Amino acid sequence: MWTKFSVLLLLLLFLSSLIFCEAYVSYDSRGISINGQKKILFSGSIHYPRSTPEMWPNLIQQAKEGGIGVIQTYVFWNGHEPQPGSYYFEGRYDLVRFIKLVQQAGLYLHLRIGPYACAEWNFGAFPVWLKYVPGISFRTDNGPFKDAMQKFTTKIVYMMKAEKLFATQGGPIILSQIENEYGPLEWELGEPGKAYAQWAAKMAVDLATGVPWIMCKQDDAPDPVINTCNGFYCDEFQPNKPYKPKMWTEAWTGWYTEFGGAVPHRPVEDLAFSVAKFIQTGGSFINYYMYHGGTNFGRTAGGPFVATSYDYDAPIDEFGLLREPKWGHLKDLHRAIKLCEPALLYGDHTVTALGSLQEAHVYKSKSGACAAFLANYDHNSYAALSFWNGKHNLPPWSISILPDCKNVVYNTAMLGAQTAQMKMTPISNEFNWHSYYEETSFHHGNLFSAVGLVEQVNITRDNTDYLWYSTEVVIDPNESFLKGGRWPVLTVLSAGHALHVFINGQLAGTAYGRLEEPRLTFNSGVNLKAGVNQIELLSIAVGLPNVGPHFERWNAGILGPVSLNGLNNGKRDLTWQKWTYQVGLKGEFLSLHTVTGSSSVEWMQGSYIGQRQPLTWYKTNFNSPGGDEPLALDMRTMSKGQIWINGQSIGRYWNQYKATGDCSPCNYAGWFNEKKCASNCGEASQRWYHVPRSWLYPTGNLLVVFEEWGGDPYGISLVKRQVASVCADTQEWQPTLVNWQLLSSGKVNKPLRPKAHLSCASGQKISSIKFASFGTPQGSCGSYREGSCHAFHSYDVFQRYCVGQQMCTVPVTPEIFGGDPCPGVVKKLAVEVICS
Repeated sequence: MWTKFSVLLLLLLFLSSLIFCEAYVSYDSRGISINGQKKILFSGSIHYPRSTPEMWPNLIQQAKEGGIGVIQTYVFWNGHEPQPGSYYFEGRYDLVRFIKLVQQAGLYLHLRIGPYACAEWNFGAFPVWLKYVPGISFRTDNGPFKDAMQKFTTKIVYMMKAEKLFATQGGPIILSQIENEYGPLEWELGEPGKAYAQWAAKMAVDLATGVPWIMCKQDDAPDPVINTCNGFYCDEFQPNKPYKPKMWTEAWTGWYTEFGGAVPHRPVEDLAFSVAKFIQTGGSFINYYMYHGGTNFGRTAGGPFVATSYDYDAPIDEFGLLREPKWGHLKDLHRAIKLCEPALLYGDHTVTALGSLQEAHVYKSKSGACAAFLANYDHNSYAALSFWNGKHNLPPWSISILPDCKNVVYNTAMLGAQTAQMKMTPISNEFNWHSYYEETSFHHGNLFSAVGLVEQVNITRDNTDYLWYSTEVVIDPNESFLKGGRWPVLTVLSAGHALHVFINGQLAGTAYGRLEEPRLTFNSGVNLKAGVNQIELLSIAVGLPNVGPHFERWNAGILGPVSLNGLNNGKRDLTWQKWTYQVGLKGEFLSLHTVTGSSSVEWMQGSYIGQRQPLTWYKTNFNSPGGDEPLALDMRTMSKGQIWINGQSIGRYWNQYKATGDCSPCNYAGWFNEKKCASNCGEASQRWYHVPRSWLYPTGNLLVVFEEWGGDPYGISLVKRQVASVCADTQEWQPTLVNWQLLSSGKVNKPLRPKAHLSCASGQKISSIKFASFGTPQGSCGSYREGSCHAFHSYDVFQRYCVGQQMCTVPVTPEIFGGDPCPGVVKKLAVEVICS
């Protein structure tokens, strides 16, 4: 029998559940509010398919420890719907699991449904089957496309609702995104583009997620959708309505690597400068793209020519390790800005010029909160500034943050975080290799003939990178080149992306394009014989395009013309003769990358193993190494191909394509772009390929490599990624958050000097001191040298405090180093210690 108490208890439980579910997200001009609490939000992009589920918890935790409050990810349509109506949400594509891990860590999530992603992902994350929907035209006012887009978007939204993952349901999702960087494309398309953008926004809002939708790079985003900024710098961006917040959805932490391109690096001093500049001009939401870039496993890399590594020079590297000083310096930045939050969100903003290239941004609230940002925009010179009766010396291209308008706690160009030098340590290169030669003339079920040339993706449907184009050429015995003349020249024009030419089963040459120009031309003399000759062209795709107007119409493969020049009759056009087409490789057809498939053929061993031989499959078995360090394969002695571990694809490798670009010394100061501060010129764009430990068994792991061009498998080695050394580079009066908090609390009443903090990785200890100098040391981590002023006890201090420890802290004071080595000179401490 129900009692009044029972009814009251049930009523209370019901009301409490309502309160729990009534989380809401709103916005105004100053920022995003969650449950009525306005916040400055720092977000970081982590794309779930670019790492493994076993990596996700640690990546999310590292982001949280770095001051990140929101995780941002795209939804990858082609991974979730590989065939129409056939859905996949398992393994690396377990979106719900990923979001729930974010929630368990106490973080929010920004879900970029798109479903166009770009992201240097194959086909921009559109499934290839979408290209073949009758009457379709991508990303414009087109019925078939809008129907497919709405269907998938709706499925994702309903899935999130079913799992109660939106903030209105008590979940972590506080923001959603529809479309992606559409504004520039809309401008090109005109009215159909504008109509589509308006439709997409309305379609999204009508799904009633209860959280705000955003559209990035979309100046005409209709209410209530928020338009946002992407780029290296977004301080000049303003939303299209005065009541919308200023949001930066992609603060580019670096840039992607392309095969044949130099590897980009963005100095953290410039990245921190851009973030502080955005905040000082009223910004309230910043997402780092990427915070962890990860790996383009399998054939997910787009471009074309995007590398397998998607490291992006992010604060957490491809392997899941902290990139220092980027991670630590940004963590300090987030803490400094959070101290300013009350003034930034509720204060009045004033700007005061302090020089021709210097200014102060001050936020002061009625409650007394005050925060100031002092900026020096000069690329070359320090600036001595006077502000509120204080003197401040700012490095070039830097911003100092004063959370009380009096004391500096952080400068974007002064690193308080340590710098880590990484190393790849070989574990084993004594693999027992077996080889199998891929025949050029092999024929299986995916074979047909036609007159003329065909477009590659229309035939392969992107189920493989490879398509064979084969034809016969009959050479008259009376051809003059057979009697000692110059070989005839074969000319092949291809829409891309790479091409190997075989004449009578022998490799005659290779040609390939580049990201900026995927098309290629092969033009070389070929050795033909009298009678019938087999010309076999292996056309290779290196990822499908992911950006550009109507990229679904872009072609790949050999479209011609194809011709022979230098015959007695001049030129022979081969374009419109009979061609035979073979989809994929024999090894793919036999699944040689799997345990079952690899047992279906006879492999060569010992001295019979082919080296520097094209079209060769290699396999070996190995045991999982001990420890927990991230693993990689060093592919430096191979040319081009693909790698599998236990049947799972690591991705494409291409060591033969050497990087070009500008690798001159890097200066953080001045405007950054993706061509600045690059490395690896003259070397492979990518040498090491991530092997997730979760893919390995304790023993008997199968490693399979397909080499297209010719390489030496005995040079392949398994390596582990470790911290080699760590450095601290600290000025003697450098401001720190800890010191400011001590001073502001009243616990101390005199200026405090900073401390140098050094920490090796877990399981490591500081084994020796490579360099230490308090004075005027020169150089940078890895290449320090003494300056004209040096305290002779510099090494002794670190020998005493640090050797044998996993971490240590040393005050930057003259006394500890035996006294002031050069009075009247501004000094700093530089130290590098070896971790083992």
